[in-house]
Amino acid sequence: MDDTIGLLSIGAYIPRLRLSRQLIADANRWFNPALRGMARGERAVCSWDEDTVTMAVEASRQALAGSPLANAPGAPGAADGIGALYLASTTLPFDDRQNSGMVVAALNLPTATRTMDTTGSARAATSALRAAFDSVAAGGPAALVASAEHRRTRAASAQEMLYGDGAAAAVVGRGEPIALLVGAVTETLDFVPQFRASDREHDYAWEERWIRDEGYLKIVPVALERLFAETGVKPSEITHFCLPCTLRRVPEGVAKRAGISASAVRDNLGERCGDTGSAHPLLMLAHALEDAKPGDRIVVASFGEGCDALLFEVTGALAARPFDGVSNALARRAELAPYQRFLAVNETVEVERGMRAEVDKGTPLSVLYRNREMVFGLVGGRCRQCGTHQFPSGRYCVNPECNALDSQDDYRFADVPGTVNSYTADSLTYCPDPPAYYGMVQFDGGGRLMADFSDIDPERLDVGLRMRMVFRIKDIDAQRGFVRYFWKAAPLDA
Repeated sequence: MDDTIGLLSIGAYIPRLRLSRQLIADANRWFNPALRGMARGERAVCSWDEDTVTMAVEASRQALAGSPLANAPGAPGAADGIGALYLASTTLPFDDRQNSGMVVAALNLPTATRTMDTTGSARAATSALRAAFDSVAAGGPAALVASAEHRRTRAASAQEMLYGDGAAAAVVGRGEPIALLVGAVTETLDFVPQFRASDREHDYAWEERWIRDEGYLKIVPVALERLFAETGVKPSEITHFCLPCTLRRVPEGVAKRAGISASAVRDNLGERCGDTGSAHPLLMLAHALEDAKPGDRIVVASFGEGCDALLFEVTGALAARPFDGVSNALARRAELAPYQRFLAVNETVEVERGMRAEVDKGTPLSVLYRNREMVFGLVGGRCRQCGTHQFPSGRYCVNPECNALDSQDDYRFADVPGTVNSYTADSLTYCPDPPAYYGMVQFDGGGRLMADFSDIDPERLDVGLRMRMVFRIKDIDAQRGFVRYFWKAAPLDA
């Protein structure tokens, strides 16, 4: 087996909902007319049942499926050989609970998997990626690095216009990489372009000219100069330059100062999905790999309290494992309107939810732990004697012609597609984004589940619709601040 260390695969996830920036500007022009200057394109928006954990799971599933480590659908775990998982985000749902542990559970990775939450900076993902490469180089197992952001914004703010929700993930290990890490450098400076205090919900940004002139245009070129000096690669040899930045012409300005060709500067995807925070460097790397050819050199620079700069060289293995996840995610979209729906779903405004929303939803943590594989991993059973699939697993086979006792092997339904057998659109049950859709899903190869539906287009929902399983928020215990997760069914092509 090839012992080369590198990037084995990459994945990306962008929520399907898109909010037009023109809608934001039109709704708030009475208060902030200057927003019209930013009213180009659209931003990606989480549905009510999505957050950083669910998006990280989706990006990770794509990265694992495209790696040489992937298991077949139904296998107990999504991939073999992953021994570490790094989750990077500045908007993790829990402060005192390891969020990366939930991602491990959802992917049904081994309990021996080492985990780490990295946070506190827009460089969290690139810092985690460097740590993963260092760990593998030191003899550690293959590592999964996932990053996601779902940043809250105030209505009528520039951040509401510029931010977007999204995730990316990468697998680092030994084998036949699609890209090699040629070198990496870090500049650590307490230059603060924006911050969010521990008791605040929204980011506070400083003046743009200061961020541009004293931040990007001075700090990033220093990191790039060190990178080129340490690797011996010339700036003119860079094929793709990825610098997440919402300030106009800054990536081009940085590239010029560093000696990188203007043609190498990548689209920052700002007008198509928005700035996805710490996830954006990996998202831009994934997008660059869609267009890259063997021998191409990609620089990824991440700015925030300094700068991380990483240089990759694309290998011939990319042709055998091509990636188009970002383009597919951008094309997979649905309009979110009106603007008031966005405000309500993202809890920017408080709406009257009615008495049906007042049910106490305390979570018995002992029950959750005992059923963790079923809840997080969607693990059911497969009868060793007759091959019947069932969810949940039980001591007896549900096949009436078998009824074997204690014959169940673990069978993971998360990656098995299915078909709608029946459905309901319920406008009486409380749902943050009504109506609530649910129904019976028949899995390919056997097994069925009464599931909540997500990402539904009402005009397409019908018996026979092909579905896939997605990891989402089931509901939220607002009284105690606990988020419950489970798997839902979504259209296969949504």
